[in-house]
Amino acid sequence: MEEIIQIFSNANLNWITICAAISGILYIILAAKENVWCWLAASISVCLYMYINYDLGYYSQAVLQIFYLFMAIYGYVMWNKLDPERIKEWSAKKHLFIIFIGAIITFIIGFILTEYVEDSEQPLLDSLTTVFSVFACYMVAKKVLGNWLYWIVIDSLIIYLYYIQGEFILALQFLVYIIIAVYGYFSWMQKMKTNG
Repeated sequence: MEEIIQIFSNANLNWITICAAISGILYIILAAKENVWCWLAASISVCLYMYINYDLGYYSQAVLQIFYLFMAIYGYVMWNKLDPERIKEWSAKKHLFIIFIGAIITFIIGFILTEYVEDSEQPLLDSLTTVFSVFACYMVAKKVLGNWLYWIVIDSLIIYLYYIQGEFILALQFLVYIIIAVYGYFSWMQKMKTNG
């Protein structure tokens, strides 16, 4: 127990981190409930994470936040349509294609970061989480059930990235994201069957 207290007492805790964590958790909870206000919480969260990730040297993650901001706008528009998206599943073939393309893009970005960005931290893992976050975010906006499974894997890797930087509060936040993603998966699955 003392070790846990020591970890959090040494954590780099500031108002930006706290606000990013709160708005990020609020986004995931609202998304799991299919509440359109999730996109406002996402917008606040991504602006804060852009700064945090740039400061930590996770440049792919920082750039990813710009994409997330555009996706928050897109998601808000898609979820507010007169004929809103329904929760759906994609085929295994489509997911395998996404994983294949994602792996190729990951290695390209990872190579670029390794060779040309001197202070890039964990370039391959940073690239992997960034690339697949793009796909998962698009799936949230399109209400694809499998998005939650992608987020569980992505968030597990991001926990490691923040942990090795000593950002224990952010690592804990992503652990909470995983728990909410599990809830989101089963909640959306139930809604899909009910509306089916």
